[in-house]
Amino acid sequence: MTATPQLVVALDLPEKDAALTLAARLRGIVPWVKAGMELFTLCGPSVLSALKDMGFHVFLDMKFYDIPNTVAQAVRSAARSGADLITLHTQGGQRMCEAAREAADSLRAAGQPAPLLFGVTVLTSFGPGEMPGITAEPSAFAQELAQGAARWGLDGIVCSAQEVARIKAVAPSLACLCPGIRPEGSAQDDQRRIMTPAKAILAGADYLVVGRPITRADDPTEAARRILSEMHIEKA
Repeated sequence: MTATPQLVVALDLPEKDAALTLAARLRGIVPWVKAGMELFTLCGPSVLSALKDMGFHVFLDMKFYDIPNTVAQAVRSAARSGADLITLHTQGGQRMCEAAREAADSLRAAGQPAPLLFGVTVLTSFGPGEMPGITAEPSAFAQELAQGAARWGLDGIVCSAQEVARIKAVAPSLACLCPGIRPEGSAQDDQRRIMTPAKAILAGADYLVVGRPITRADDPTEAARRILSEMHIEKA
């Protein structure tokens, strides 16, 4: 998927101008930015176009979870909007994930850009015993869902960095995108299953998603540079 681990900055901000101003400061420093539910709901597809024009790879994090046809159409819409990577919930099951795969493949066959498809396993805000109706521990459930994602043709999965090594062992074809990344000394906020950038890279993570430790820093560009330095040192 990617030979070098990638840093993704989550632009989880309540205003388009603020998000684009921050993105402009990070241009040339980080390769990827994330537009999630808050930003995309506020701004719509235009924010993806603006970020693409700045030269970023764009991760649209809407976590699609619906009937197979609806998700397939959403994949096509996301591609037209400029998303390079999108998320869908693996709990949507085999038919939903395969419909998303078929939609992306049809775009590629037609010579159009097709986004990478990453399946969400267990949100990093869940701790043990907090998932309604699910008795399995988060790490075990994430591994089970990742094995499904591999069978259903997804490009990668979203998981805690704590689960990467186990998932890579049973589903080596999948890239792992990891939120819940917190530099040493950062606030945990609402996350539960967290890990530092250095440990995440050593565990085998392919994409590290970092939001508040960068977006709320006094100097976001310096915060991003520190995390990139930690990532590269550990990978080397």
